[in-house]
Amino acid sequence: MQQARFILDEGEQPLANEVRRQAQQLQSIADVLPEAQSLQERLNSIYAEAKDIATELENLEGKISLNPEQMARLEERLDIGIKLQKKHAVQSTNELIAIFNQLGEDLKATLNLHEEIAELEKSKSGLFEKVQKTGTELSASRKKLAPSIAKQITQMLAEVGMPNAQFNIGITALSKPGITGLDQINFLLDANKSGNFQPVEKAASGGEMSRIALCIKSLIARAVHLPTLIFDEVDTGISGEAARKVGALLKDLAQYHQVICITHQPQVAAKGSTHFYVFKEQGKDGKINTQIRILAPDEKILAIAKMIGGEQPSEAAMNNARELAEA
Repeated sequence: MQQARFILDEGEQPLANEVRRQAQQLQSIADVLPEAQSLQERLNSIYAEAKDIATELENLEGKISLNPEQMARLEERLDIGIKLQKKHAVQSTNELIAIFNQLGEDLKATLNLHEEIAELEKSKSGLFEKVQKTGTELSASRKKLAPSIAKQITQMLAEVGMPNAQFNIGITALSKPGITGLDQINFLLDANKSGNFQPVEKAASGGEMSRIALCIKSLIARAVHLPTLIFDEVDTGISGEAARKVGALLKDLAQYHQVICITHQPQVAAKGSTHFYVFKEQGKDGKINTQIRILAPDEKILAIAKMIGGEQPSEAAMNNARELAEA
């Protein structure tokens, strides 16, 4: 209202005064141009209307009582609103209100957080009791069965070419439950009956480690589902009856799991159901490439015979290979 009244009747060049001046200009030419007389009268009417509007605006403005403190609060809120729009990268008050409501829900959830924490603490306590109970039962079962399992594995190691090996299972209590329960389990080996047991990964060679794994997995094959088992030259350093026993263990293990075995022992190779022959040959480009192919039944006998008698196996070696394959 102040701005409208200022433009109409105040300021350096009030609009009403400018209209009146233009009416006077038209009056000066009315004698020579009679048509200007009507336009001059219309401008005078506009002037009178503008003055009247300015007076009414002034009267209306006088009836409005503005509270300075309330105005200051409104201006402050408006300023805060503009800053919040910039902060949250929004363009309208409705968007700010939506953010406000979401923050209120988040705050409400936070206020109830102590109740959720109390419930979780209660649940944690109950679960910990179950862990302790189950862990105690598992630990007792381990301690009861460990000597028997260690004895069986020691006997099996003697059969697969480790007659002086002594196997043991170390069970150490943990300070708090872990991934293995309440115990730390260690497989220990004394390779030469020295009375000095060490972790198998330190005391056993690669071949010995494979045979230990073979013995352990043979014991648990029917009880535990295992993925494909790969044995790389598990028969290293053995021959004769020990190699035959390793082959028998592998064949028995293959009844429950897929077993892939890399071997140079005819006693072990003869126990396999499918045979792959790995060899190297020179390609057309002159490079040496490694190849692999499945052997036919007669090729399998020949390959086993070559393990026994060399590249040119005798008839005796061929007969021996057939006996091993049929055993």
